[in-house]
Amino acid sequence: MANLCTKVTVRKRPVKNGQTSLYLDFYPAIRNPKTGRMTRREFLNMYIYTNPTEKFQVEYNKKMMQKAELIKCQRTVAIINNDFGFIDHESGKGDFLAYFAKKKKEYSNDRNWQITLKHFTNYCKGKCTFDCLTIDFCQKFLDYLLRLDTPSGTKMMGTTANGHFKKLMCILYAAYEDGHIKENIAPKLKTVKAVSRPKVFLTMDEIKQLAATPCKSAVLKSAALFSCLTGLRISDIIQLRWSDIIIGEDNGWCMHIVTQKTKEDAFLPLSDEALALCGERSQGRVFKGLSKGVVTFNLKPWIQAAGITKHVTFHSFRHSFATLQVAAGTDIYTVSRLLTHRNVTTTQVYADVVDGLKREASEKLSLK
Repeated sequence: MANLCTKVTVRKRPVKNGQTSLYLDFYPAIRNPKTGRMTRREFLNMYIYTNPTEKFQVEYNKKMMQKAELIKCQRTVAIINNDFGFIDHESGKGDFLAYFAKKKKEYSNDRNWQITLKHFTNYCKGKCTFDCLTIDFCQKFLDYLLRLDTPSGTKMMGTTANGHFKKLMCILYAAYEDGHIKENIAPKLKTVKAVSRPKVFLTMDEIKQLAATPCKSAVLKSAALFSCLTGLRISDIIQLRWSDIIIGEDNGWCMHIVTQKTKEDAFLPLSDEALALCGERSQGRVFKGLSKGVVTFNLKPWIQAAGITKHVTFHSFRHSFATLQVAAGTDIYTVSRLLTHRNVTTTQVYADVVDGLKREASEKLSLK
């Protein structure tokens, strides 16, 4: 209750060069929430002429005094509301990047959080204090992301950029909640209207064509066809171990995995044909020697050798599995479970692709 009685007064203190410094005097003293110490003064870094002789000097002093009085009123209201952040002048100089790194560990171990931090660190050239966090500065981070080149030589997709941008917004909201920034700027930031690129997938004939084409990497060929039959991501195929392949409750083979991307715990059915692609059962990893480097060096030549002109990535095999499942009549909910999607709306895009193919096929029939 003592703070409610604190009186705030604008005072003057002569300094050198014919100037007088303006500061606020608090009586009784207030406690600095960061240091725990009592303080009576807040220097405003505002100066007036000690002995004004010219008219412009008089006018200048008048305006500075008016601003000091305005700050005095703001401080009085802040004290009544028990908000003493104004006396912590060092908080804005804190390292936002260090705060970001600390907070991301609290939210998730997802690799995407680390990638977002890396992009933001590059954007601000390795240095960013809380004082740097203006709406304009943070909004331009999205523009920076959209100009980045991906490993495939294209620009970053809007959906990907939005994902990184929303993670920054989450950290900004936390910084506001923790009192590091005075304004909650996160709701004022705008994501880009994302336009998804068409998903590349192979038809069953193309998959058979690929299966009949030799590949310099036998493990890549087996893993790619395995993905076509299971929908498994490259990260999960690399980590797949023989101990993950077990007999399910229906007495059929299945995979018990925890997905690398979403950390979803899933039991996925495994057909005899897919199991055969795994080779002879042993210990450790199923697809020994498979890595993203192996994919990078061998996938494109293999696709070209098969006479396929589509821009196929390893993830296209997962798209192929999903599209062919929907086309074969598998309901969207089941496909969503097979893909370990958290939300069935993520899977709906494959139904839209199939609907588009049906429309295209119907328009090929004509009596003209």
